[in-house]
Amino acid sequence: MNDDHQIKVVVASDVSDRDGIGVEIYLGDDLALEIFRDDTRKSREITVYKKDVPLSVVEESIAIFKREIPWEFIDYGAHN
Repeated sequence: MNDDHQIKVVVASDVSDRDGIGVEIYLGDDLALEIFRDDTRKSREITVYKKDVPLSVVEESIAIFKREIPWEFIDYGAHN
């Protein structure tokens, strides 16, 4: 990634309005975007919070998400 963009990564889970885990990407002190795996909806989504996020930051963020967050959804309804 381009060294001009210092990013900070926070891995965070959420179990209130949604249920899953993701990465928050900060540029400096500002939350730029979030990539989240929602186990309830069986979806993976990007939410952008900052205008004009460089493509290199988005690409690196996706790579970080794929490396840090398990791809498989958790199925809480499957009980034996």
